[in-house]
Amino acid sequence: MMRDDTKAILDDLLGRWHAWAKGFSPVAPPGFDPMFADATSSRQYDSSDDVLDGQINSKIMAAVDFQVSEMTDPHRTGIYINARNVHTGRSVWSSPRLPADPLERGVVVTEARVMLLKRLIAAGVV
Repeated sequence: MMRDDTKAILDDLLGRWHAWAKGFSPVAPPGFDPMFADATSSRQYDSSDDVLDGQINSKIMAAVDFQVSEMTDPHRTGIYINARNVHTGRSVWSSPRLPADPLERGVVVTEARVMLLKRLIAAGVV
């Protein structure tokens, strides 16, 4: 008997993507020096596998970010809210951009997840 793990895979990607995207700030923090914008901390204590895993994860998250940004509303908003709910492990986040009726909102989020999954498969991420 085969199991369909696409829901778990997409939930994992969305949760990690939300955490990754939260780290981005369009405004530089106080005391930021542009000269050191691309500086990274030393990885001398990381194994080669840790460094490669970090690079691969960064590329995957950038690909997810691009695919979500290419979606249109209300599906894009549905993905943002769903990712936040998956990341926090709660289903409390919502948006006024989504339908107020829970059943309609569920349909929009489900459609958005299917659309994103198709985009990620076509892009070779999943």
